[in-house]
Amino acid sequence: MFPNRLLMTALVAVTVLMASAFAQKNELTGIIGRTFISDQGVKGAVNLISNDVHFGNAFTFEVNYGRHLLGEGFTRLTFEVPAVFNLDEDLNFAANSVPSNYKSYFVTPAVRANVFATTAISPWISFGGGIGHFSPSSDLEFGGRSPAKSTTNGVFQMGLGLDVRIIRKLSVRGEVRDFWSGTPDITVDTGKSRQHNFFVGGGVVWRFGKS
Repeated sequence: MFPNRLLMTALVAVTVLMASAFAQKNELTGIIGRTFISDQGVKGAVNLISNDVHFGNAFTFEVNYGRHLLGEGFTRLTFEVPAVFNLDEDLNFAANSVPSNYKSYFVTPAVRANVFATTAISPWISFGGGIGHFSPSSDLEFGGRSPAKSTTNGVFQMGLGLDVRIIRKLSVRGEVRDFWSGTPDITVDTGKSRQHNFFVGGGVVWRFGKS
């Protein structure tokens, strides 16, 4: 029930924000990058070349809607909804017992604080939480059917980034976000119930609407 409640809260928040879009300072952001996940050891694995499951550095993209809450000087607070999509996270394990890959997405409403907000270069930090969904492949890495199932769980997000203004309404952004989520079902026991999903990327920010 916890992930479902988070999803409903996020949807309500987004609906309220969009309803007031024309009366507020808004922004849309598009980011492309990669997701990095640490290798995970498998319990009970013996006589293998490697006892770790290895995760690929998957191509990932983010779409982000933000609304300015308060602050026009040194600090600016923005409510944002980053949605991050990883469509092909490859898996590798010495035994043919893990799915070949999985897809995932994270949606984590957050508050972002920019400093030096009125200057051309503005660093920021973001904190939030929401949901994550994992959808494993139905095929094993070296062939055959995988019994892995899709899962949804709660996610905490922390991000660091830098905005560089190009023109009044357009900036470029570089960022690192850590989505601390539950683990996907990969059919082997790694002894972990949560994992860090580090998204590193860059893109553009377009600001619009009245403040």
